[in-house]
Amino acid sequence: MASLETASPALDTLRRVFGYDSFRGEQEAIIDHVAGGGDALVLMPTGGGKSLCYQIPALVRPGVGIVVSPLIALMQDQVDALNTLGVRAGFLNSTQDFEERRLTEAMFQAGELDLLYLAPERLRVPATLELLDRGRISLFAIDEAHCVAQWGHDFRPDYLGLSQLHERWPDVPRIALTATATEATHAEIANRLNLGEARHFVASFDRPNIQYRIVSKADPKRQLLDLLRNEHTGDAGIVYCLSRASVEKTAEFLVANGIPAVPYHAGLDARTRAENQSRFLREDGLIVVATIAFGMGIDKPDVRFVAHLDLPKSVEGYYQETGRAGRDGLPSTAWLAYGLQDVVQQRKMIETSEGDDAHRRRQSTHLDAMLALCETVTCRRVQLLNYFGQRGEPCGNCDTCLTPPESWDGTVAAQKLLSTIFRLQKERRQKFGAGQVIDILLGRKTAKVIQHDHDTLTVFGIGEELSEAGWRGVVRQLLAQGLLAVEGDYGTLVLTDASASVLRKERTVLMRREQEKAATSKAAKPKKAAVDLPAEAVPVFEKLRAWRGAAAKEQGVPAYVIFHDATLREIATALPKTLADLGRINGVGENKLAKYGQQVLDALEG
Repeated sequence: MASLETASPALDTLRRVFGYDSFRGEQEAIIDHVAGGGDALVLMPTGGGKSLCYQIPALVRPGVGIVVSPLIALMQDQVDALNTLGVRAGFLNSTQDFEERRLTEAMFQAGELDLLYLAPERLRVPATLELLDRGRISLFAIDEAHCVAQWGHDFRPDYLGLSQLHERWPDVPRIALTATATEATHAEIANRLNLGEARHFVASFDRPNIQYRIVSKADPKRQLLDLLRNEHTGDAGIVYCLSRASVEKTAEFLVANGIPAVPYHAGLDARTRAENQSRFLREDGLIVVATIAFGMGIDKPDVRFVAHLDLPKSVEGYYQETGRAGRDGLPSTAWLAYGLQDVVQQRKMIETSEGDDAHRRRQSTHLDAMLALCETVTCRRVQLLNYFGQRGEPCGNCDTCLTPPESWDGTVAAQKLLSTIFRLQKERRQKFGAGQVIDILLGRKTAKVIQHDHDTLTVFGIGEELSEAGWRGVVRQLLAQGLLAVEGDYGTLVLTDASASVLRKERTVLMRREQEKAATSKAAKPKKAAVDLPAEAVPVFEKLRAWRGAAAKEQGVPAYVIFHDATLREIATALPKTLADLGRINGVGENKLAKYGQQVLDALEG
C-alpha cells in the first residue's frame, strides 16, 4: 500500500477526509478518469460506493462539483453528512428562504464550496444557468441517471434537459451514475444524456449480503409480522405496498402489534411525508410502510430488511427497492409475499394502462421477467444477474438455494384447469374468475355453482387431488407462463393462443410445487447485525450506539452521519486507547477524529 507521502491526491483524499485506506472495485479507475477530465457512465449497485466516484474528483479538481440529485427532501442530509467530514457542501432548492439561497450562491461564486447540490428542474431556470456561468465548475455529477429512461420506473422529465450541460460547458467532465439499468436502459442513458464519448464502467450488480426470499401469499400482514418478530426485532426496514390504502392499513397493523411504523405515500400532505421520512432517517429501529414514491436517494446504511406485500411491476423496480437494504454490507433480507391476485391485478393494470400497444408490450415484458423470478426453481441471485446481462453462480444465500423447491409435471393439472375454462367459455358462453373455476374442480356445491348448473359439467370434481392453495398456484403459474390470461374489470380467466398446445397434449408444463405452509428454516434466517462481533464487544457496540444516538439528536442529524454501524463495530472490537489508534479505524477521517475522537474514547472508558 502506498505511503501517505507517495499516495495519489485521490487516495490521500480518501484517507484524510473519508477515513478509508483503499478504494473498492472500480472506484479508483472511475475517480482517476473523471479527475483527469473524462466523462463517465457508471453502473454500480446501491452500497457500492457511487458517491465517492464524484465527491473525490470534485475535491481533487479546481472548482465546485455540481451534483444533480432528484430529491430535494434528502439534500439537507447529504450536505450535513459532507459537512461533518469537513467537506464544504451546499444546496439550492425550494426549501430555502431568499437569504439562505443568496448566501449559498455567494459562496459558490467565491469558490468557497466543494460541492453544490441541485434538483434537475433548477437547471431549467435561466438564473441558475447564469449563476453557474459566474463560478468555476469542476464537474457535473448526474445521480440516479436511470430517471432519464422514458419508460423506466422512476422517469423524471426534467432529466431529459440535462444533455444541455455538455453543450453549454463542453470542457467540464460529466459523470452519470445509477444502481439500476438493463442493457437497454444503459444505452438510453448514454443517448439521452449525450454521453456517447463517455467511458462506461459496469460493476457487478451482485449484493451478496442481501438474502432474497419470495413466499406464497397467505395472510401477508401476518406473514410480515412473523418475519419482523422472528428475525428483525428492533431493526429499521422498509415495507412496500401497491396502494395508499394498503400502506395506511399495514402501518396501523404494525403499530397495533407493538412495532413502530409510519406511512409514506403521495396522498399524505408534504409536511407529514417530510416528517415521516426524517424520523425514518434519524431514529433507530423505525419501519416505514410506503408506496414506491419512497426510497430513491435514501442513504440510510442500516436498513436491515425490505419487504414487498405486493408484486413489483418490474425486476428493475424490485432490484432498486431491495437494494435499499444493507448498504453497509451487513446481512439483510429482501422478502416478497406474492400470490395469484397480484398477477391478476398487474395484468389488468397493463390492459387498462395509458400508452400505445408498444408501451403495453414493454410493461408485459417487464412483468413476465418479474414472474419468472418469482416462479424460478433455481437460484434467485443468478436469475437477477442474468436479467441485467451478468453471469452468476448459485449463491447459497437465497430461499431457493437454502431450501431448494421441488418442481413437478403439472401438465395434467393444467389440462384440467384449461378444460374447465374451455367448457365454461365455449359450451356455456360464460367467463369466471379463479375462485369459481377452482370450486368446480374441487366439486364444491356452492350457491354460485348450483345457480349456474356448474355441478353438471363433466369437469365438476375432477381436481380433488390438489388443495385450493394448490390450484391457486396452478392458475398463478399458468398466468406467469402465458398459458392463461385475465380480462375485464372482474379478472375473469380466458384461454390464450398458447393454451391449445397444452390441451392437445403437445406441451409439457413444469411447475414449482406449492408449500402448504412455508417451513421456517434456521439456515434461511439472516444473521443479526451484531452476530459476528465477539461476545465481549457486543455491550461496547451498544454503548457506542447510545452515545452516537445522543450526539445525533443533539446535532439534529441522522445517526449514520456521525459514524456508520460498521465503524462502531470496528471500534468496539479494536478498543482504541488513543486518538492515533482511533484514526486508523475505517470511516474515521481527520475531521471526524477532531470532532468526535475524544467523545468516543470517553464513551469507551465510561
